[in-house]
Amino acid sequence: MTVAVVLFTSDLRLHDHPPLRAALAAADEVVPLFVRDPAVHAAGFDAPNRSAFLADCLTDLDGSLRRRGGRLVVRGGPVAEVVCRVVTECRATEVHMAAGVSAHAHRREQRLRDALDAGGTALHVHDSVITAVAPGAVTPAGNDHYAVFTPYFRRWSQEQPREVCPAPRAVSVPEAARGERLPDRGRLSGLSPGLPAGGETAGRARLSRWTRSSLDGYEDGHDDLAGDATSRLSPYLHFGALSPVEVVQRARARGGGGAEAFVRQVCWRDFHHQVLSARPDASVRNYRDRHDRWRTEEDAADDITAWREGRTGYPVVDAAMRQLRHEGWMHNRGRLLAASFLTKTLYVDWRIGARHFLHLLVDGDIANNQLNWQWVAGTGTDTRPNRVLNPVRQGLRHDPTGAYVRRWVPELKDVDERLVHEPWRLPEDERDGLGYPAPLIDLADGLARFQRARDRD
Repeated sequence: MTVAVVLFTSDLRLHDHPPLRAALAAADEVVPLFVRDPAVHAAGFDAPNRSAFLADCLTDLDGSLRRRGGRLVVRGGPVAEVVCRVVTECRATEVHMAAGVSAHAHRREQRLRDALDAGGTALHVHDSVITAVAPGAVTPAGNDHYAVFTPYFRRWSQEQPREVCPAPRAVSVPEAARGERLPDRGRLSGLSPGLPAGGETAGRARLSRWTRSSLDGYEDGHDDLAGDATSRLSPYLHFGALSPVEVVQRARARGGGGAEAFVRQVCWRDFHHQVLSARPDASVRNYRDRHDRWRTEEDAADDITAWREGRTGYPVVDAAMRQLRHEGWMHNRGRLLAASFLTKTLYVDWRIGARHFLHLLVDGDIANNQLNWQWVAGTGTDTRPNRVLNPVRQGLRHDPTGAYVRRWVPELKDVDERLVHEPWRLPEDERDGLGYPAPLIDLADGLARFQRARDRD
């Protein structure tokens, strides 16, 4: 009996899984393996919300495998050591995995390859599993990646996507493959109360519901904060419970302006992955060589605390930050506004905001989180790095009735929609009774400080 190992990482699904399909084609038995990597814990990336969602994904994946005669093998330890041990125990001849883009993923793959090579075991790394188009598949002349989204989108749109793989009908796992008990969400604390359920089953159900009921209106409604017309598929894409290739295929099959607008957003995800794949240090260093003199935790401790707690005095920013704390997720327009306020109005280092988001976001993804923060901060790929989003104007435009603000900032639930985004304009006696803070800073003062800082550069 021949045996192959499939190392699951950010691809926790059975549908459209090229590494699993290749392993099943190459061997009589397959070990579906997930390794609890201590390096993830050491980096602080196993935040409670993501750990809970991961536990759901692993439980769901195990259940799907068992319905096909298999099971998921979970073990803890350094990835290369664990995989080599499983290879030895099960006499596997090859290992399959999806390609990653982060510095951690690159190091993991190289260590695993070196360890397997020493034992004569082949490692097969498969592209376009966690992205719709592989990071290196689309490159401009004279460079290893696109630094501007629009030309990338044009080339990306011309790519012929690979075929979507069906889920296997049967998976046979060798008896020698032993694992640990699956993680359990119920054993975790510190979770956001509104955290969604994880797993491929939940993700596919959400995808089906959303494409039927909301995709057509996405183009016009995706920036409507109160309407909440976004797909909320990002956590499932982050953990690979959904295939981005299949998501794009199903959206395009639906057709229309909503589908094209949505596919463009999926392309943004691929865009950031190809940037990070080429520039792994962009997770911690400025992508553009700027010399910003950001305010730090020591310089702006009170302002940073107010921002984290959703008490900046700017309602739409506070609503977004409170949604994040409650759901472990935030509307995309809210993310832009919260990030712009921290980096450009308060002039605080983008890395401080990125760390806070990663602590809470269930879809906290190094490529998208870090590079979106850099985009907003003006250190990333934005072609207009000095743009500043005005939270009052943005609130009036994207939450015109104040419904989003009232949902998350109950102190303002009785404020008329004309002033809900500017409660400081209320009569003093009404304002004092709200229990809502005054603005941390005048927007004009924040803008002037930002412009002075950039002029120094």
